[in-house]
Amino acid sequence: MEYASSRQHVVSMCRTMLERGFLKATEGNVSVRVPGRRRYAVTPSNYGYERMRAEDICIVDFDAKVVAVEGASQLVPSVEAAMHATIYRERPDVNAIVHTHQPFASALAYLRRPIPSLSDEQSRFLGGEVPIIDYAPAGTGFLARNVRKKLLAGGNAFIMANHGVVVLGADPERAVFAMGLLEKVSIAYLMALVTEPDKVYTVPAPIREIAIGKLRAEQKRIAAQVTHALPVEDVVDEPLPSADAEAARIAASRDREEVTPAEPVAVPGAEAARLGYAISTYPDVEDVYRRLDALVDQPVRGPRHDAMLGVLDYFETRCRASKEITTRAKRFIPGGVQHNLAFNYPFPLAITKAEGAHLTDADGNTYIDFLQAGGPTILGSNYAPVRERVDEVIRESGPVTGLFHEYELKLAELVNRYLPSIEVYRALGSGTEGVMAAVRGARAFTGKPMVIKMGGAYHGWSDTMVVGLRVPGTWRMNAKGIPLGATANTREVFPESLGELKRKLIENRARGGTAAVVVEPVGPESGTRPVPEDYNARIRELCDEFGALLVFDEVVTGFRLGLGGAQGYFGVKPDLTVLGKAVSGGYPMAGGVGGRADVMAVFGSGLDGKSGAHVQVGGTLSANPLSCAAGVFAIEEMARTNAPVIAGRAGDRLTAGLNRLVATYGLPYVVYNQGSIVHLESTGVLMLSMRNPAKLFKESPVRKSAMERMGAAYAAHGIITLAGSRLYTSMATTDAVVDDALERFEQVFALVEGV
Repeated sequence: MEYASSRQHVVSMCRTMLERGFLKATEGNVSVRVPGRRRYAVTPSNYGYERMRAEDICIVDFDAKVVAVEGASQLVPSVEAAMHATIYRERPDVNAIVHTHQPFASALAYLRRPIPSLSDEQSRFLGGEVPIIDYAPAGTGFLARNVRKKLLAGGNAFIMANHGVVVLGADPERAVFAMGLLEKVSIAYLMALVTEPDKVYTVPAPIREIAIGKLRAEQKRIAAQVTHALPVEDVVDEPLPSADAEAARIAASRDREEVTPAEPVAVPGAEAARLGYAISTYPDVEDVYRRLDALVDQPVRGPRHDAMLGVLDYFETRCRASKEITTRAKRFIPGGVQHNLAFNYPFPLAITKAEGAHLTDADGNTYIDFLQAGGPTILGSNYAPVRERVDEVIRESGPVTGLFHEYELKLAELVNRYLPSIEVYRALGSGTEGVMAAVRGARAFTGKPMVIKMGGAYHGWSDTMVVGLRVPGTWRMNAKGIPLGATANTREVFPESLGELKRKLIENRARGGTAAVVVEPVGPESGTRPVPEDYNARIRELCDEFGALLVFDEVVTGFRLGLGGAQGYFGVKPDLTVLGKAVSGGYPMAGGVGGRADVMAVFGSGLDGKSGAHVQVGGTLSANPLSCAAGVFAIEEMARTNAPVIAGRAGDRLTAGLNRLVATYGLPYVVYNQGSIVHLESTGVLMLSMRNPAKLFKESPVRKSAMERMGAAYAAHGIITLAGSRLYTSMATTDAVVDDALERFEQVFALVEGV
């Protein structure tokens, strides 16, 4: 449909304003300028906005003439078409207009009292005083001319003597925000007038009652926001941490050791401890949540509409090959891509080259890679020393033999060397398979049926674990196609509540007991909901108390936080550990489960179970020569270079720089890191939960959309992230790469609403 984007913007504005109570039934109209055309999209006349569709939106030119569009509903546009046309002609900076019959401002028009500048916020967004436009019959040239007179004086908000209010915005989001702000200052000024000593203003009783009721509700909302709002932190002008300096120190240390080799260490895990960990300082979790709560309580601050037009233009003009390829793919691939990480707004990018800290797409555009394939490439993408050695193995054995290969043993030995809790390791095809096997093995070993996971965590897509994904408390919301019985013995608990976990463990006693508690050791979604530093130790105590196995999902943290994984950093020994992604250095078929020898015995070999096999797991391509050899070479290189620690210092530098930018631009965004896992929360959508279902269902789509737009803005400025909110650094993320990225982030932050 022609003008589809502009029409959808109008519909979205109507929906938002209805939700916020600013626009009722047919009492007003909304329009959006069509980019690059002397036309605008506007709501039809006398039409219920709650049922508005994109095809109902009218297209009008700047002479207020209706433009015929194929497939449109052919409804008559708003009677204020001439007024909108006048504004767009006179004000090139305006891209969206909202007009509505607001009772509070109407009362001020009745009193003939323009709103003086009451706050800095009003001056900034509305332009200071809100004037009153003289009376003129609705929908006439007189009204358009009167509006034009006031436009020339500047400002973004006007009260019309007989026809409500009109607000202007550089984009739809700003216009909607300005309408809310106008309502707030209208109420405040109206109430100041009607309570002014020694003066009596005759305000119609119904309007006064509405105003008083609205004011009381508004006071509560504002008070709640003020309570949770946090002051912007001062910009600290200190040198950023250096990954290059850490790399140089490690290289110098390695050179000394080559001259005088260190004695072999007999203590399990001692070598991983000697190499150190990626986290230099564990985040202040209480402060992080305080800032995240404040972020969720504030209006969304995403890219401005005019800025998004530039972002979308980048994709349309600079990414044509990607669009053509992924559009074709929709015919043969569900949704057009095979992996969830590739679902990016406005369409997926087709990548042709990955090297170090950069990606190149099918159009030749180069990006800084903070996705790093979802986390496994700690050495950097397509690391040549590993690739060259893998090529040698493939030339000899091919990628798979179906029989045993020496590198299966070498990988298991190496995993045990750095993760001594993994006494025995069973290689599988992915992290999802590893979790499946861990749950099945825990039930077989303990004889207990129940499994507990943290709400919001993702442990793969197996039937048992598709519970409470990403949003705590949502239970089976994402479990389409999964029978109830598959999740009947799975329980989720809110990750911040150890008390709730203990209650579930007690409840499960009556159901046969808990076989396993499965956790991401840094918190759900790779620490998007971070956990306190002693969290894992306390869960270990609860598991011991109730006879449950503790399962660490280290698909992301394994080797990324250090060769000893999260378990080495926290000093907590799980019973089972799930690995994936990094265990093969980013090569395919990466995953498995390992742990205590007595527990792992349930995975023993043998088709008839006579060799101790009790649990059926398998996979023809599991532990193939390519994956196992790649894993051995990658882990050896990570140990030789100490890549996890270097990547962690890069994460420190990136986090410090982003926090500096956030403070400089006065944004409520929250930035923190767990080593090379960097979180940049611009909307806080993953902080929503079923503890407040009304807020979850109302705000989740808005906040998710804003996060996607931020991700698109980053990409248009040459930065690839995970869903616009998570960034993984690698050994290839040098100081120069981080500094380049910070310059690009600054360009994006300058495009944010209200900056």
